[in-house]
Amino acid sequence: MLRVSSSFRDPSGYVFEDGGIIYRKVAESYLPIVNGLVESGLSSRLIDEGLLLPFEVVGNILKPEQIPFISYPYEWSFSMLKDAALLTLRTQKIALEYNYTLKDASAYNVQFVGGSPVLIDHLSFYPYSEGKPWVAYSQFCKHFLAPLSLAAYRDVGFIKKLLYEIDGLKLGSASHLLPSSAWLRLGLLLHLKLNGIDTRAITPRLGVRVSKFTLTSLVSSLEATIKNLNWKPPYGWKDYEKECNYSDEATHKKAYIVEEYLRRIDSKVVADFGCNVGLYSQVASGLGCRVIAVDSDQACIELLYKSNSSGDSILPLVVDITNPSPAIGWENTERESFLSRLNVDTIMCLALIHHLAIGNNLPLDRVSSFLADNCSYLIIEWVPKEDSQVQKMLRFREDIFPGYTKEGFEEAFSRDFSIVSYRQIEGSQRSIYLMESR
Repeated sequence: MLRVSSSFRDPSGYVFEDGGIIYRKVAESYLPIVNGLVESGLSSRLIDEGLLLPFEVVGNILKPEQIPFISYPYEWSFSMLKDAALLTLRTQKIALEYNYTLKDASAYNVQFVGGSPVLIDHLSFYPYSEGKPWVAYSQFCKHFLAPLSLAAYRDVGFIKKLLYEIDGLKLGSASHLLPSSAWLRLGLLLHLKLNGIDTRAITPRLGVRVSKFTLTSLVSSLEATIKNLNWKPPYGWKDYEKECNYSDEATHKKAYIVEEYLRRIDSKVVADFGCNVGLYSQVASGLGCRVIAVDSDQACIELLYKSNSSGDSILPLVVDITNPSPAIGWENTERESFLSRLNVDTIMCLALIHHLAIGNNLPLDRVSSFLADNCSYLIIEWVPKEDSQVQKMLRFREDIFPGYTKEGFEEAFSRDFSIVSYRQIEGSQRSIYLMESR
């Protein structure tokens, strides 16, 4: 049995791993609450509505349905964080119907499974006491309302701030950063502005009774406020396919080659680095692969998440592989790094090598060793210096990349990989390699 290092804050129980399976040990004092959650019918309803991760309890051990890949809020797109917020509020509303409440409203209590958010913290529930305020209210505002508001009114990059503020964004700072036009919305004025000035303005003091009706109204107000927050992706790499020198025929040929390679190696779990809007992630998903689709562009991941018809097997994440999410929190153990969570058999790097080597000045051999450390098979697209996209990148800078040639690429990667296959993309100067890690 190996206790999960991040599970130490909640005295109600802790998470541990045994034989590759995740379990949760429930404290004896909290076990009646967990049993009540089941006996009341609340857990069954939440599971039936897709709000709570299915689980079973044997003695004082809780076994949840296993999650294929753990992601964190700072890796989500705007709509992913918004949907997670609405899930939390919907859960709280239903819990109140059964005389339960959420004692936690952390964004880290939510994961994406089957393309949708689901609550994974089964020990967040606590019996409701008449007259008591919602103790998780302030936490909800810090983890969800503040970053979503700043993303909608200022810049979507504020979601990444959750990486540096593990307990959520400070409400006072967030309220100062929002434009005056934001306060025309009553929900933001009440839950963010006044809360940022003085938490006692909205959060009842100890000893002040709050009826269940008032509490439900508070949740409904938050729900309406969150629903009214929107972000429209601007121009960005989401338009890449329209701009690059691919004809429709070449795009189809590229997809055909990718599919052929995935079938050849019988890939099961794929990481699509630089996925753009996920065209080739969908090719992999169509073959039954589970796909972690990552891109540094919020617009791309937002569009992929909202249009993902294969949500059960594609997890879109905002991750810059030149600077992936590090381990953070207490002793750097509460939230694992992206790379330590990554466990795939295949990595796809399509239309990406020129951004790494020329856009980020990364030596080809370093790119090769990095990829080899994280996969068994590699499907990578070679983009020559003569390509129009590379020429655009070199237009306003000195060409200091004499080794950026097809021969130099093959030599650098041959140290870590053996080349299994090579195919030129018809109608294009580009080509796709299938490689196996040595």
